[in-house]
Amino acid sequence: MWRYILKRCLMTLPVLVGATFMVFTIMHFAPGDPARIILGADATEAALESLRDELGINDSFLVRYGKYMANLVRGDMGTSYRNGQPVTALIMGRLDNTISLAVAGILFAVIVGIPVGILSAIKQYSALDNVTMFITLFLTAMPTFWLALILVIVFSVNFGWFPASGMGRTFGAFWMSLVLPTLTLGSGFAALIARTTRASVLDVVRQDYIDMARAKGLSENTVIWRHMLKNALIPIVTVIGLNFGVLLGGSVLTESIFSWPGVGRFVVESISFKDTPAVLGCVVTLAILFTLVNLIVDLLYAFLDPRIKSQYRSAWARGGASK
Repeated sequence: MWRYILKRCLMTLPVLVGATFMVFTIMHFAPGDPARIILGADATEAALESLRDELGINDSFLVRYGKYMANLVRGDMGTSYRNGQPVTALIMGRLDNTISLAVAGILFAVIVGIPVGILSAIKQYSALDNVTMFITLFLTAMPTFWLALILVIVFSVNFGWFPASGMGRTFGAFWMSLVLPTLTLGSGFAALIARTTRASVLDVVRQDYIDMARAKGLSENTVIWRHMLKNALIPIVTVIGLNFGVLLGGSVLTESIFSWPGVGRFVVESISFKDTPAVLGCVVTLAILFTLVNLIVDLLYAFLDPRIKSQYRSAWARGGASK
């Protein structure tokens, strides 16, 4: 098990190097001068040149990238151009807000999507199934920014139930401010999970052991939750894990619309200032989190399906025998 985890972690290194190189290249050749953005249009050329030397902008592309990677290996993500603070501290101060929003969004998607998908599969080709599939298709295709604006207009402007932006400081205000971003993030993924659950359950419901379970006199709830869903979980867990990783890194638009103080909004602000260390720090952090989520999903397979666990054990046994 530990050998497999170590192997997956080592496979993350080329991904991180490739991601940082691509982002660094884009930020390097993107138009704009961080020194002029920081000092303003009225700054003198001498002041601009002094700040460029201080930030290391005058160095060549490869020298700047090499220095950044050398510092990253030591755990230093650099210093933000915009405010002169360590990028690690800036990201850690916002990461918990992004994780809270992502967890709330995926929980909403799971709580809504799995029961809807099971019900739709059980009632296949019924009016309920047709309506459910139409709604889920609509939610999957719906742009995030459009749904966010509709929710703000309806529930904030017209009804005044929830705040339109920001994150509340008190416990009650925090949960009230979390509702609309959660609905925005979770609705599309709930629809995707519902469609995946429906397809997976339909593959299982036609199996002989389902008929055998019913023939034994087991209740329908036991058949559904203990036999159908348990054997249909592999594709569902895959979709949930990938979606959670996407929510961690893809909540940029939602955080910007609702002024949520998370990593996604921080990325947008850093790009506008051409703050390369801050953007790269966010990319590295989110890539590591996405890799950890995928690793957890892979390990869950072994607990959900004994056949996969036996394959893991066989692979480990062959690896030990070869030594």
